[in-house]
Amino acid sequence: MNKAILFVDDEQIILMSLKSQIKKHFGNEYRYETAQNTEEAWSILEELVEDGIEILIIISDWMMPNQRGDEFFREVHKTHPQIKKIIISGHIDENSLNQLKADVNLHSFLNKPWSESDLIKKVEDAIAKIA
Repeated sequence: MNKAILFVDDEQIILMSLKSQIKKHFGNEYRYETAQNTEEAWSILEELVEDGIEILIIISDWMMPNQRGDEFFREVHKTHPQIKKIIISGHIDENSLNQLKADVNLHSFLNKPWSESDLIKKVEDAIAKIA
């Protein structure tokens, strides 16, 4: 498996839920990695790149301690603009979301709590747009 999906959220239960829903749908087609903060996400990202594994999508929570998801996406976008980015939040203001879309070519926004079908649809849509 040389393609991966990375989930970033400070809540373990959210990570497990996202990962299991996506894995249930896509099976062993992809590698699924989880990180509880952006530092951990960076080290996983760098490790995957070193191993020649393409990260297709990062699904990240917006509100996290230390570094928020939008800040993380801005950094990721500088070095990996091709990675599709999906942000999750239970409360978001439209201006911040629109700014993020403009800054990092944000693929989509997923509302917390999400429906499994909405999550799957957004991931399928992101995969379909990967050149």
